[in-house]
Amino acid sequence: MYKSKKTGIIGIIITIIILILIVILSNTDLKQVSYLENILGSIVMPIQNGLTYLKNKIAGNDSFFIELESLKSENEVLKQKNSELEQSLRELEIIKSENQTLKEYVNLEDKYQDYQTIPAYIINRDISNFTKTIVINVGEKDGIKPKMTVISDKGLVGYIISVTNNTSKVQTIIDPSTSVSSLISTSREEIIVSGTLESNTNLKATYIKADATLLENDNIETSGLGGIYPKGIHIGTIKQIINTQNSIDRYAIVETAVDFSKLETVLVITNQVEE
Repeated sequence: MYKSKKTGIIGIIITIIILILIVILSNTDLKQVSYLENILGSIVMPIQNGLTYLKNKIAGNDSFFIELESLKSENEVLKQKNSELEQSLRELEIIKSENQTLKEYVNLEDKYQDYQTIPAYIINRDISNFTKTIVINVGEKDGIKPKMTVISDKGLVGYIISVTNNTSKVQTIIDPSTSVSSLISTSREEIIVSGTLESNTNLKATYIKADATLLENDNIETSGLGGIYPKGIHIGTIKQIINTQNSIDRYAIVETAVDFSKLETVLVITNQVEE
């Protein structure tokens, strides 16, 4: 209450001083205005600054400005810490990704321990209607050669069609120009599965014998014929059987075990039988 009264008195004094100045200036010759302004400015400004300081001191406003500077400083410190935390988070994400890749490699090697393999990861992919290939980060210097089989933890990926010193191109089993000699897991009937233009997840199974038994959800695996793919590698499952008027023309839709849109790590089998 006391502070409020003092503040009010100071305000009245400042108002009276301003009114006096207005009266003086209004009765002064315009030629003398600039001169008087300079004199009054020299006199009034220190007084006004002092009164303003006194007013802020009484009202406690000076602490606001001090706190504001302190907050600015704290804000800069927090920004720096936030930047450091973001950097640490990025580094942890990289480590997590590398650990996941290593885990996938270990799982792959455990699953296919009967084969000699070289691990690799995908560095490029071209999955379109007309061509469905991927590029991996191992090549001739790693012992990779054309026609070597490429697999993932889910099953068959494809085979090597060309190599450079450091990379290899893989033609996937979903490529329209690719056919794989296969077996139906339950009946052991031989069929041929091929990539299609229409799908990146399905294969078309043909050359099915008229008396062959087909069941939905039957597993399809490599037969070992053809000189490229070893026997017994999982390809996918039968999702649909299409019957036609001519029983020898019937076909089936096979869903690939590998999700090629999410494929990241693979193994190249190096000890298969060559043609």
